Amino acid sequence: MKIHPTAIISPRAEISSSSMIGPYAVIEEDVVIGDGCEIGAHAVIKRFTQLGQRNRVGEHAVLGGEPQDVKFRGEASRLVIGDDNVIREFATIHRACGVGEATRIGSRNFIMIGVHVAHNCQVGDDNIFANGVALAGHVVVEDHVFLSSNVGAHQFVRFGRYAMVGGKSKIVQDVLPFFITDGNPARVRGVNVVGLRRGGFSAAERLNLQRAFRLLFRSDLSLEDTLAALHEMNDANVAHLLDFIRSSNRGWTRAARKESGAR
Repeated sequence: MKIHPTAIISPRAEISSSSMIGPYAVIEEDVVIGDGCEIGAHAVIKRFTQLGQRNRVGEHAVLGGEPQDVKFRGEASRLVIGDDNVIREFATIHRACGVGEATRIGSRNFIMIGVHVAHNCQVGDDNIFANGVALAGHVVVEDHVFLSSNVGAHQFVRFGRYAMVGGKSKIVQDVLPFFITDGNPARVRGVNVVGLRRGGFSAAERLNLQRAFRLLFRSDLSLEDTLAALHEMNDANVAHLLDFIRSSNRGWTRAARKESGAR
């Protein structure tokens, strides 16, 4: 274990012998840091935080801070982070509100400078959050989501897998998987073709998602008939899109209206 002599580490922290702790870092009690992690200078890892393996935490990042929630009463809750994440400078990720509850970050996420992930968020794997992204409490992010700079998300919204959101978008409803969402107010702009290609989706899978987009936003069908048509496509990705829509509690972001009258 390589620990800079200026780092302050609680004797009640559990740190793998293969991890590195930089100058002036602070590691509080009841912290667990797995194999091969790198904690940068002046980073703070607060109590009840668990990091998996090979995570890189940038300078001045703060992990496990108390939730910014008026209901919080100092109860024991957790922040649980998976493996191979990059968490850059000045990022803040808070532990959960509620006894025994956890904020969770999966694996292989790239969390850039100044990102904030609030209490009780549930973030999956392989996501990219660009500089200044801010997620309010209880936000759910599936896998392979790209959030551009300064996206702001209202509490309890969801981001579906392989969604891409444009910079400075204000998100107050669920963001559909596989599509590009952009603007303020946010609107669905089209299929995330580049992201799907990079994700290894076949031409047939991409074509089915294009058909699903046209059914949702370029047809004259009622919503009930549209969802029935999506079900009849018998495609796994379209089925995920359909389930995402049906399980939405806050409603989901729609496309901009066009002069042709498409909804």
